[in-house]
Amino acid sequence: MAFWSSAAIFGASVAAGLVNSIAGGGTLISFPVLLWAGRDPILANATNAIALLPGSAAGAAGFRKELQASRHWIALLTIPSLLGGILGAILLLHTSSKTFAHMVPFLILMATILLASQEVVQRKLKLYPAGHASTPTGGRLAGILIFQTCVGIYGGYFGAGMGILMLAALGLLGLADIHQMNGLKNLMAIFINGIAAIYFILCGAVLWSDVLLMAVGSVFGGLVGPRLARRLGRTFVRRFVIFVGLTMAVVLAVVKR
Repeated sequence: MAFWSSAAIFGASVAAGLVNSIAGGGTLISFPVLLWAGRDPILANATNAIALLPGSAAGAAGFRKELQASRHWIALLTIPSLLGGILGAILLLHTSSKTFAHMVPFLILMATILLASQEVVQRKLKLYPAGHASTPTGGRLAGILIFQTCVGIYGGYFGAGMGILMLAALGLLGLADIHQMNGLKNLMAIFINGIAAIYFILCGAVLWSDVLLMAVGSVFGGLVGPRLARRLGRTFVRRFVIFVGLTMAVVLAVVKR
């Protein structure tokens, strides 16, 4: 039983690393497997966040060319991501997840709808010239930064669907290149999960044997993901992201019941 549990956890971490590098939502694969293996939910959640961190790093490295042209957006989103990540981690270890669990399916569904309608809305409203993302100002900029902080809180607290929410935030910034968006998403996930991981480690809420096993799997999945994304093309990746978001919303709504 121990062998099959370890094999299942490793396999789930590979799949999670691959999905996270392309669209986000890998937690929905790896976290339930940890619960199936008999891990405490809170410890499993914290362990999962730390274990998938190397996979996010591998995924971000796979989009390094896109990230080199995204320094302005990185500077804009780093602080709200770090702030949200630590706040979410504190909430996880000090509050019940019941209330937030009821919100999760609706948040993911909302983000998926935003992503699906992003290009249509931008084209109808003519917010940006084709292929160009201008820097938002004023109230809209403040709203986006607040939204990213909320994404960070959610990521530090649970994380399933965090990638979908971040892609929605990047869409609101006017970004349209799915590969650039995935690179930024993976990098912000490193900041969010990284600051949360430090807090979890300091509080002793980590199952280290699972972390080591899952880290190897998530790195492998994270390295394969970007190559697969480029081979399949932008249209397929965007549709895949939308499919993942809708699937997560339905699954989490059913689990909630």
